[in-house]
Parts: sequence; structure tokens; C-alpha cells
Amino acid sequence: MLASGSGSTLQALLDAAPASSYDVVAVGSDKPAARALERAAQAGVPTFTCALSDSPTRDQWNFALAGEVERHAPDLVVCAGFMRILSADFLTRFAGRVVNTHPALLPSFPGAHAVADALAYGVRVSGVTVHFVDEGVDTGPVIAQAAVPVRDDDDELSLQTRIQDVERPLYVEAIDRLAREGWTVQGRTVRFG
Repeated sequence: MLASGSGSTLQALLDAAPASSYDVVAVGSDKPAARALERAAQAGVPTFTCALSDSPTRDQWNFALAGEVERHAPDLVVCAGFMRILSADFLTRFAGRVVNTHPALLPSFPGAHAVADALAYGVRVSGVTVHFVDEGVDTGPVIAQAAVPVRDDDDELSLQTRIQDVERPLYVEAIDRLAREGWTVQGRTVRFG
């Protein structure tokens, strides 16, 4: 798993792992001080750091990160609050196996400001999407989605919090199903089994 921040989504995945079909083989971060690394270590999961500042170029960082990930031989590369764009070379190396979440019902509101964009647009329903990562920004095939109503008094923080409350169990369920049932992708459609 890859994480950049506090690791609350990671923690949900770690907590559910013993009763699920997946194992967390390692947690990596681009930030040496990420709380996510502490959470993984507390769970007895190996960790690694691959800071962007440790590489002369972004391409070299992506190559180094891919090497670290590959060393742990994951079946899936799960992004849990990982705030870096992965290169085409990285995605080719782990083709069709990189998973992420997004705080909107894709294809609506891709990018880093999805919650603010949804509120500014005035939508009545937002949500969360679990998707495979491709070379675009939040354009990969959708694995799972869940709706979150937008309330009249919502601000960015309140909506984001409610989306995260839905995101964590949805992500756990999606990763568990991918590990337990396998998957195929036909065009843009993800099918379990």
C-alpha cells in the first residue's frame, strides 16, 4: 500500500485485513514522517520511504518507487491517501493492478479539489469512487461507487468527512472482493470473478 498522510484509510484496511482475503505485505510513503508509516509499523507491516527529494528527477523517483514496490511482490498496489501522480512507466510495471479512491462519483469532478468542485457546482449528490489507476487523472475503470447526499449546510470539511466515512468501508470491501474473487476489465467495465 502507498500512503502520504495520516493513514486513516490505511488503518481501516489494516484493521480489516485479518478477517479479509487480502494481506498487507508492505506500506510505502513519499513522506518519511507520514503517520501512515507509524500505523503500519504498529501493525507489524514492513515499511519503506521513497521521498521525491531523494531522486534527482521525477522519472528517477518513479523508477525507485516501482523498485521498492516490486521488492514486496504485491498482487495489488493500493493507494491509501497517496498524493503523488504515478508515471506511465510505473503504471505499466503494475498494469491493471493499481487501485485508488476518489472523493466524487467519477467521471464527475476529477482532480485534487473534487469536494470543493462538487459544492461549487451545486450537486445534490456526491460520493466516492474506487477505481483502477491509469495514465489520466482519475480516469481509470470504476471498481465500486457509493453516493453521499449533499446537505444544504455542507461545507467542504463536513462533506469531505461524510465521504471519508463511506470511503473506508467501501475500499475495504472492494479490495477484499478483488483479492477473493479476482477481476477482469473489459473496456471500462470491471467484473469480479
